Amino acid sequence: MYDVIIIGGGPAGITAAIYAARKYLKTLLVTKDFEGQIFNSSKVENYPGFQEISGAELSYALKDHLFKFAQKEKNSKLKIKEGETVNKVLRKGKFFEVKTENKKSFISKTIIIATGASPRKLEVPGAREFEGKGISFCETCDGFFFKDKNVAVLGSGNAGLEAAEELLNYTKNLYIVEAKDEIAGDKLLFEKVRKEGARIIFNAQIKEIKGKDFVEKIVFFDKKQKKEKEIEVDGIFVKIGQKPNTDFLKGFLRLNKKGEIIVNPVTLETSQKGVFAAGDVTDLPFKQYIISAGEGAKALISLYNYLKSL
Repeated sequence: MYDVIIIGGGPAGITAAIYAARKYLKTLLVTKDFEGQIFNSSKVENYPGFQEISGAELSYALKDHLFKFAQKEKNSKLKIKEGETVNKVLRKGKFFEVKTENKKSFISKTIIIATGASPRKLEVPGAREFEGKGISFCETCDGFFFKDKNVAVLGSGNAGLEAAEELLNYTKNLYIVEAKDEIAGDKLLFEKVRKEGARIIFNAQIKEIKGKDFVEKIVFFDKKQKKEKEIEVDGIFVKIGQKPNTDFLKGFLRLNKKGEIIVNPVTLETSQKGVFAAGDVTDLPFKQYIISAGEGAKALISLYNYLKSL
């Protein structure tokens, strides 16, 4: 029996686990891996304490901090199950049962959900067929393969602008394709990539991805000029938002239309008493690494106060 089970190994889950360890709660952190969305960021400049650091380096730093409490601290009650994917959470009387795909089961008094979100995929003809054949979701992983080629980044949020910033180091021509008539991300970063040569296409509704063996063209509808257009590209990096990782919670927690967990913005408690959520998986705004970490701490403190009230 655990005091708390934390599901997720990103900034929110790790921070919650560190706070739980410091309060000597009997804690289990369950995660598939520690390589969430943060891992694929080529450069992070807005996480206090690091003027500039790669997403992978920041992930390793967070993980090392976590394992310090699990392995080196005296009297640590923190346990970690890496390589486990949770596929079911159930209420068992006063407690909760967490089940994994490997058919393991754990019981706890409380839970923190910090499973984050995954990149949203493009849903147009050709999109699925060309995944891995010109369509990518990770510029850090695949950017080098498009050296001296024409590439498009779909989406102008911070994720899209950060991808464009890195890809400009490799590509011949880089397009940022945005469905709206304005940039969604930081204006400072936008100005930087624009000055470095990124070409911006606004009001572009993607209609189809064309090619033979690999991506060759993007077909889009220009909503301002009211006509169909296309651009020739060798690669496409999709940065059109996130899908919260909550499929395993349907029927257990109250979710909004986007699939995000609805939480009390003060305590981060969910629709199930004793279950809290933090980070990109919730319905709260501003999906940022530092905010996720802060919410992880907030969720654990709220949970600790809840346990004391029992």
